[in-house]
Amino acid sequence: MKYIGLLITSLITISASAQTFVKQDAGIKQMVEEVSSKNIEVIVRKLVSFKTRHTLSDTVSKTEGVGAARNWIKAEYEKYAAASNGRMKASFDEFIQPQGNRIDKPTPMKNVLAILKGTDTADKRIYIVSGHYDSRVTDVMNIKSIAPGAVDDASGTAVSMELARVMAKRSFPATIIFMAVVGEEQGLYGSTNVAKRAKAEGWQIDAMLNNDIVGNTYGMETGLKDNRSVRVFSEGVPAAETEKQAAIRNSVGGENDSPARELARYTKEVAERYVEQLDVKLIYRRDRYLRGGDHTPFSQQGYTAIRITEMNEDFNRQHQDIRKENGVDYGDLPDFADYDYTQKVARMNLSVLANLALAPASPQNVGIITSGLTNKTQLKWDAPKGKAPAGYYVLMRETINPYWEKKFYVTGTTANIGYSKDNYLFAVQAVDMDGHESLPVFPKPVR
Repeated sequence: MKYIGLLITSLITISASAQTFVKQDAGIKQMVEEVSSKNIEVIVRKLVSFKTRHTLSDTVSKTEGVGAARNWIKAEYEKYAAASNGRMKASFDEFIQPQGNRIDKPTPMKNVLAILKGTDTADKRIYIVSGHYDSRVTDVMNIKSIAPGAVDDASGTAVSMELARVMAKRSFPATIIFMAVVGEEQGLYGSTNVAKRAKAEGWQIDAMLNNDIVGNTYGMETGLKDNRSVRVFSEGVPAAETEKQAAIRNSVGGENDSPARELARYTKEVAERYVEQLDVKLIYRRDRYLRGGDHTPFSQQGYTAIRITEMNEDFNRQHQDIRKENGVDYGDLPDFADYDYTQKVARMNLSVLANLALAPASPQNVGIITSGLTNKTQLKWDAPKGKAPAGYYVLMRETINPYWEKKFYVTGTTANIGYSKDNYLFAVQAVDMDGHESLPVFPKPVR
């Protein structure tokens, strides 16, 4: 196998002592710069203007309630779609949610999806970016009080909508879905419906990015204010892992290399490549302590999904009735949101989605050959379906390191690395001539 070494033009080296060379795709960079904090603020304030977006609130009024909100979101997606030359379509994902926890009667619900079809009809990959548009106050069943939900989660919905506006004008081989879901506060009902539908219809979802609470930079109690950092939550043990998969994971020490963890690392590397003054913090759990979000139903269906959330939350804002007590303001009001920060998070999402949708698919059947005892590591894999890559990166890191430390570039589908699989972890990703990388694939043992 011929080694070309590390391609300086596309190398990202995470090392305190190494020089770092970064090549940005000019098209992605342009899209990143087009993401507007002003547009994001307009979207958030418009969503707040519906007074409440509680999942069980009014669906008839044209100006108030969840019905007016979802109709407006769909209409905005349709405006963005006008620039797509027919490739983007907006639609409702409609379903009836049975009576149950936090639902007092069977209730018609609607998610809003804007689907930007890929230009390569043979490429079935799908990438999803999502936020939830419903809101609540202290009593989760209170459908009457004003529930602005500016940060939770008009901010995440605004990310999805602003990305649709910017990306609708561009072409990608793979399909991207910009999603605003309902019922999150009542029990992740909207995202669960989409995830189950996707599984039943055979959607090939390569990655799902859930943005929930991405508009605040102040930490209650701690007094911390951080407009640079953002958390990415990823599960270690896959929710849909089989018994056989668990046995392999245990035997090779792969508990920190689930598909979600690979997506999280990828998100950090690519986002910090394109977004200035951004520090992506990888949080190694599926979600915050004892809490959940709209990425969870996708994980449960076997899809690769992560949650993106602000670094420090202000619980005087989340799930609060609007009031003032002892000089302290409560309530998720738009005047307390940081729109420049949400812009930064949106740019982070865009860079990752664009890089993935432009890249080749991931290599298949990636494995480490275990037929003999050796202090080297021999890998092999099959080329991905569809667009042929220019080559592949073999990624390597020490077992104690959370990030990939080295990249070896090869042009074939085998590699013999002079480092022991006993002491290092490896993955393989495909890359095209422009440096767009697929998601890394953690190898399985093969003979």
